[in-house]
Amino acid sequence: MASALFSKILLNTRLLHSSSLSLFLKPQFSPHFFHTRAFSLRCNGLVGCYNSVPRTRWFSCVVSSMNSGGKSYSTQALSTSEPVVSVEWLHVNLRQPDIKVVDASWYMPDEQRNPIQEYQVAHIPGALFFDVDGIADQTTNLPHMLPSEEAFAAAVSALGIENKDGVVVYDGKGIFSAARVWWMFRVFGHERIWVLDGGLPRWRALGYDVESSASGDAILKASAASEAIEKVYHGQQVGPITFQTNYQPHLVWTLDQVRNNIEEKTYQLIDARSKARFDGTVPEPRKGIRSGHVPGSNCVPFPKMLDSSGTLLSGDQLKENFEQEGISLDQPIVTSCGTGVTACVLALGLHRLGKTDVAVYDGSWTEWGGNSNTPVEAAA
Repeated sequence: MASALFSKILLNTRLLHSSSLSLFLKPQFSPHFFHTRAFSLRCNGLVGCYNSVPRTRWFSCVVSSMNSGGKSYSTQALSTSEPVVSVEWLHVNLRQPDIKVVDASWYMPDEQRNPIQEYQVAHIPGALFFDVDGIADQTTNLPHMLPSEEAFAAAVSALGIENKDGVVVYDGKGIFSAARVWWMFRVFGHERIWVLDGGLPRWRALGYDVESSASGDAILKASAASEAIEKVYHGQQVGPITFQTNYQPHLVWTLDQVRNNIEEKTYQLIDARSKARFDGTVPEPRKGIRSGHVPGSNCVPFPKMLDSSGTLLSGDQLKENFEQEGISLDQPIVTSCGTGVTACVLALGLHRLGKTDVAVYDGSWTEWGGNSNTPVEAAA
């Protein structure tokens, strides 16, 4: 795994300098982002402070941009009750020492997009790269399943993330795979985690600078994270561990729990796939997977969580979309999808509505539809 990732990085390093990537490199980006834009930050006389209150963390400061005619404004309060932060907020807080930015881009195989290559071509300045397929359970054939606590701690430590850090995660589609990594951090007990609302597309649409890098600290850390995962699953020692996990089992569901729920009907199971896939009127994109859905489940396609710019809808709009599909927000919910990625987008939307205990069926339809012993329903 580590050697495969490192080989990709070396290949992409060569490609980065080739003319074949010139299309991706336009428009030209300033390599002097931090030198040409300076900010004066004050927060009760301290730089980058945050205050603790029960189960809620806040990060609030007043920022004066010296490149905007001295204009001053207060940023939004950064609270774990809200699952996203705006690109405007991140832009002015990008250099805070206790904020780590993570590029967690991942794409469907048929999209033929390489997240590592795209990261090297253009990413938010200072962002780390989180390999969704690599930081995963190495003992299963199911894609990007949740890794063990030890493996996650080792990989995140290798990336340089500590428990004291606030983490802002984004992806190259807006809100897509970033929600998966947001959920992963929460599963392992890290509450100071937010998704960048609108992701890299919105960051660039507002004209904020990106940087490119073919080597450097972030690439080495990405490789180190893959090596750490590999070592853990081979029973080898890793270290140092700077990130401690606190596993939250109520946020993860297994196949057996979904099976039992068909009879018990305690939880509402919501499927984030398209209506056509849910109804079984189109084939699944992965070979060997049956079409249809878990008996008794509901379909709320994940795009219903987002507006046309890829940002999370308001609470009122989200509530309306769930209620239109017959979902009761007063009852417990578990989400599912194809491989456990877009199910987390539903969990993100539900978090905005105050439902912070939504579980995700990690194996999702790839596990359920690929198992010949599980019941399947389809449209008549």
